[in-house]
Amino acid sequence: MSALHVPVLLDEVLAALALQPGEVVVDATFGAGGYTRGLLAQGVQVHAFDRDPDAIRKGAALVAEAGGRLALHAERFSRMADELRRIGVPAVDAVVMDIGVSSMQLDQAARGFAFSAEGPLDMTMERAGPTAADFLNGAREDEIADVLYLYGEERQSRRIARAIVAARPLTTTGELARIVRKALGYHAGAPKDPATRTFQAVRIHVNAELDELRAGLRAAELLLREGGRLAVVSFHSLEDRIVKHFLRDASGAAVTTSRHLPLAAAGPAPTFERLSKAIRPSEAEIARNPRARSATLRAAYRTAAPARTEQGEAA
Repeated sequence: MSALHVPVLLDEVLAALALQPGEVVVDATFGAGGYTRGLLAQGVQVHAFDRDPDAIRKGAALVAEAGGRLALHAERFSRMADELRRIGVPAVDAVVMDIGVSSMQLDQAARGFAFSAEGPLDMTMERAGPTAADFLNGAREDEIADVLYLYGEERQSRRIARAIVAARPLTTTGELARIVRKALGYHAGAPKDPATRTFQAVRIHVNAELDELRAGLRAAELLLREGGRLAVVSFHSLEDRIVKHFLRDASGAAVTTSRHLPLAAAGPAPTFERLSKAIRPSEAEIARNPRARSATLRAAYRTAAPARTEQGEAA
């Protein structure tokens, strides 16, 4: 396993999950199998999910090594509760989620996720459905600008969108990167390539990643038993904000107690407790694995309360 495939914050994730041999655990984002290997070393049973057929295919060897303690599911993690209940697993002891694109996907130029090497403008995690090229070549200029602004937090989104439309049709990652750099006046040697934000935004849009994250968190809430543990590792502020707000709301911490405001109506019973603070990698880990630099781990324990959807809250 290369340095790029080292699972981020693995020790901290395992500490947060506090696993016991024989427990049933979900690795919601199998990828190259880094977290799953760490989980299996704890003596647990693992159900690993991935929407990428390449990840599932490459994981077959690990299934054989695991001696019946690993099952791979070629599904989006938003469907983990439905899928496990379908096969007779109504609840699990822990769920870990490592959000975003995997190192394995970034390393393959043919997948179109990165601009470090020329490749087709694809970016689909499932190798199916509309590609990045389909979106950039078919969307209106204002739609492209909105995606770049919302998902890439790109302040020059309109300028970039205008340049993309003027250069259509686009077919490769290199073309898109060059268009963005030219639009923003990029000079070689600058500390950060300005194409980074555009690639992030387009990838998130093509794969509906933030909607998938929200749905995956709700699925974990449905699936975890009382005392079950949730650990989520995210890699940029948009993801972390969703996780933070989900856990805040699920724990009841969002209910105001200010004497200057009207008393809030009683909401659903809290479904998570013992929320961790944001946990970030040590300098030593960042030195070993630069991908860890932007990672944030948040963890919590499941209460005995029914999932909020089961308490009458709209999904």
